[in-house]
Amino acid sequence: MEHLKTQEGHAIERRGFIKKILQGCAALLFPGFLLAKTKKGRTKPWVLENGYNPAEHDWGMGININKCIGCGRCADACKRENNVPRAPFFFRTWVERYRIFENGKSLIDSPNGAINGFKFPADEKNIIRSFFVPKLCNHCDNPPCVQVCPVGATFKTADGVVLVDSNYCIGCRYCIQACPYGARFLDPRTRTAEKCTFCYHRIVKGKLPACVEVCPTQARVFGELKKKASPLVRFMRMNKIRVLKPSLNTEPKVYYANLDMEVR
Repeated sequence: MEHLKTQEGHAIERRGFIKKILQGCAALLFPGFLLAKTKKGRTKPWVLENGYNPAEHDWGMGININKCIGCGRCADACKRENNVPRAPFFFRTWVERYRIFENGKSLIDSPNGAINGFKFPADEKNIIRSFFVPKLCNHCDNPPCVQVCPVGATFKTADGVVLVDSNYCIGCRYCIQACPYGARFLDPRTRTAEKCTFCYHRIVKGKLPACVEVCPTQARVFGELKKKASPLVRFMRMNKIRVLKPSLNTEPKVYYANLDMEVR
């Protein structure tokens, strides 16, 4: 009896795999037809809760490098809030430590995404500067991940957030390779692409992303880009702002204050 159940389970797996292969082939042969299909019914029921209208918003995030203390609470909160695999190497957001030495060399590390913070070796010398840089999906206005997705599973919402529809994702990894920020991964449980969503399920209900909410130093700022009273607009007005990899013209919507030229 157990043997039959196992066989049935494998049959279901095979059917799902074959379905995804056929979807991928259809995307290559009939891209226009399949893309149109994937755009139908995209709005989740909770998007319309509380009168939320995506067209009325344009979200972004600011990060003040000078305020980040590398505690890793943001990375831990993100994993808990979004059910990200607890195993190492799977993160929607993480923190990198940059150490600049007198000889001009730099050392970058991020042990387990900084969930447990950082340890400073007592014998390490000749460091002229050390700082922390939180990273995540940049929710680009010109996202290369959206351009390369063969089935339209990765898409940009009306309020400027880049999301992944796991119902359409075939796990081809094109978006993972196309992302210049290393912000995507393949979920080992679902075999579909995953990334930061700005905690979309929270912001449509008027809440802050989990990483912003738990930051003890308010290094992260979240808000509207087109409203003058927005905390993010004030943050950008009061600081010298840079973005990651500006030469790529992806138009990222994660903005950094006090970002060192060493950061990449």
